Amino acid sequence: MIEINLVPDVKQELIKAERVRAVVISTSIVVGIVAIAIVVILSVYVFGVQTVRGVVDDDNIKKGSTQLSGVEDLSKVLTIQNQLTKISALNDEKKLDSRLFDMLLAILPVAENQVQVSGVSIDASTKKISIEGQTSGYDSLEVFKKTINNAVINYKLNKDDKEDQTVALGSEISTSDVSFGENTSGTKVLRFTMTFTYAEELFSPKIDGLTIKISGQGNATDSYIGIPRSIFTDAAKDLESN
Repeated sequence: MIEINLVPDVKQELIKAERVRAVVISTSIVVGIVAIAIVVILSVYVFGVQTVRGVVDDDNIKKGSTQLSGVEDLSKVLTIQNQLTKISALNDEKKLDSRLFDMLLAILPVAENQVQVSGVSIDASTKKISIEGQTSGYDSLEVFKKTINNAVINYKLNKDDKEDQTVALGSEISTSDVSFGENTSGTKVLRFTMTFTYAEELFSPKIDGLTIKISGQGNATDSYIGIPRSIFTDAAKDLESN
């Protein structure tokens, strides 16, 4: 069977162009409808859902505010909670003042140059230690001063360190309030106040263990337990004038 195309080529091109135009128009209409639908959905969400959520949140905030207003001593509770959050940090920074007893055990002379303590104070702001004590005379007082001057702290920053770090225990050593008195046994003694600036490492919580040494002799460590009562005594009384 023989078919003869009687439609001119120009007519065929026109028909194809009309089909393409119809497809483009249809596609544009569909895309436009989708875009309008998206805009409508977004508008509903923004002006509808968000508005409703805002109203709900405002209502919850008002309710929560009312409940908090009803809590007794709310400001005190909040202050305590704030302080509790800082306890860990403060605990890490606290000074190990208990090492003061280790230091006394190491630096107090004994035997003929014995020094007895009647009072000790620490001024953390100026890093100074003041020792009120009594001894037999000026020679013993000078021995005590030199003992402090020769005292050093040996420590390790890390347990794996092979070598010790060394720092002088004290500096700017001074003696004041020197006078003769009478102790509880009726013996004449020399009273004094010894003040010096201590090394920051002495009470540092960053150091797990340290040793205080005096010219290769006496020492005291963090593991020491108990302080001999013989180094403490009541303050001496004034001598009665004749």
